[in-house]
Amino acid sequence: MDTKILSRVDLNLLVALQVLLEERSVTRAAERLFITQPAMSKTLQRLRDLFDDPLFIRSGRGLIPTPRTNELAVHLPTLLAGVSDLVASSKFDPLTYEGEICIMTAEFIAVQVVPTLTQRIIREAPRMSLTLTSEAEEEGRALEDGDLDFAIEISRPYGSEYHVTPLGSFTPAVWMRAEHPLAKKDKLTLVEMLEYPFIQYYLLLTGPISANAESRFDRELAKHGLKRQKTLVTTQLMTAMDALWHTDCLMMATMHDLKIESESYGIVRKPYPEELEFDNTVPVVLVQHVRTIKSPAHQWVKDQIIGIVQDIKEQARQAARAR
Repeated sequence: MDTKILSRVDLNLLVALQVLLEERSVTRAAERLFITQPAMSKTLQRLRDLFDDPLFIRSGRGLIPTPRTNELAVHLPTLLAGVSDLVASSKFDPLTYEGEICIMTAEFIAVQVVPTLTQRIIREAPRMSLTLTSEAEEEGRALEDGDLDFAIEISRPYGSEYHVTPLGSFTPAVWMRAEHPLAKKDKLTLVEMLEYPFIQYYLLLTGPISANAESRFDRELAKHGLKRQKTLVTTQLMTAMDALWHTDCLMMATMHDLKIESESYGIVRKPYPEELEFDNTVPVVLVQHVRTIKSPAHQWVKDQIIGIVQDIKEQARQAARAR
């Protein structure tokens, strides 16, 4: 591609050439393009300079194209149609869209959203591929470069280059198996809880996995001069759930979410002890880079995610009213 030649080309000249080919008249071409006849004559002269050819010869029957013009006439409609399609608003059809969407989210969120999202993709956008990861190196750079399309995560400060959509919030809770000695208590105390070991699933934490990493719960315990025993620290949700099911460990998770646990593990959830005085809601957001804001495909996926989360919240409200 010779960009030096392309830099000399005014696209409007090619449009004018197509109109001249169709009208074979400077006057009628000027009328169609809503310009004066002198201006159209100047445009024709610029075309002749560009192609170094007369292009049209005047005769009693109007303008007669030269052989060079006839050559251009073969390719010009296709070229202009391609340019028109290029600059026209993108019409997104989920049924025919072919592409990949990559989402980063913690597993406890993924198990609630992704199965339904997968069903909708199969039904409505069968050629779309969904890639899911629980972590990404340099998340911001990945969103900017296109290696990552969305992140669903705990809200934190973001720069102006990111678009953030609130999805709702989670209420932290203490999880235990149904046979746990504390399972029948309505309210828990810190003293009772700290008699048992804990599983720390990286639900509300980011960064290198470590038993020394502090969650909000750990920081609140420290204010009371207390510390818990972490027997298992993991990023694997199903491993954490299985260990919780087979032991008297406790785990800090959420109050009304994670559908799979009630179906498979019979987990009992308890509110945080009243001794802990802090905001007990955890906001969750959908993050994307501003580069994808105008993308119809990304907007479609975003709408699906928001709709799924709204359905989950409505189901939780109905379940709460039923209780």
